[in-house]
Amino acid sequence: MPPPEADYILIESTYGNRIHDKADPTEALGAIVDRTIARGGTLVIPAFAVGRAQELLYHFWKLKRAGRLAAVPLFLDSPMAIDATELMSRHMGDHRLDSKTCRQVFAIARYTDDVEASKAISANRFPKVVISASGMATGGRVLHHLKAFAPDARNTILLAGFQAAGTRGRALQEGARELKIHGLWVPVNAEVAHLDMLSAHADAQELMRWLSACPRPPRKVFIVHGEPEAAEALRIRIGRELGWPAVVPRLDQEFEL
Repeated sequence: MPPPEADYILIESTYGNRIHDKADPTEALGAIVDRTIARGGTLVIPAFAVGRAQELLYHFWKLKRAGRLAAVPLFLDSPMAIDATELMSRHMGDHRLDSKTCRQVFAIARYTDDVEASKAISANRFPKVVISASGMATGGRVLHHLKAFAPDARNTILLAGFQAAGTRGRALQEGARELKIHGLWVPVNAEVAHLDMLSAHADAQELMRWLSACPRPPRKVFIVHGEPEAAEALRIRIGRELGWPAVVPRLDQEFEL
């Protein structure tokens, strides 16, 4: 939606210095699954429990419908993600899936509520797909799966969202060859793949397109919610392309409007 007329604008800048891959996410996900399974490996996906986990199930459903997943088991191993999935099924007016599609999408996964079932997934070395929280590998059941599957080169760890600085997810994104989990250093020999196009954050082009739709120039743009490099890149671009005054506020900095 285009923005309304405004004197001041606050805009996020998570991807203020990046452009999302325009590839079809279902096809990209399918390619990752195919090569992992061909190696006899397991695909582990750290995923945000609310929203991202359900979106991934949708893409896996599309693959299964196209005959791409065959008999490979798919596990949703996160109590919060399971609860969110059930809520989504009960509130059909809050999303765009019809009831039949919603039932089919959420029926493709095996749901593991209890701890013993989760442990059994980590102990099982047969090819499979595991979606588990947390999305940046800062905690949760996914840590046990990373301990079990990261050391084996047949496996894949798929990052399906933004990875904040200082998280294990960011370390994997930047090529870390070991992770500290539960006090132990775990080697990372598995393939690390990315699906940046799944991010709910707009990229730099989309942010600029939204700003350029403003009915008139604002007095100032405040750039928030981004790492320093991304926020500064967006500030420079706003000034260069739109000619608007923009600022990246410092912590506790005050402005008089």
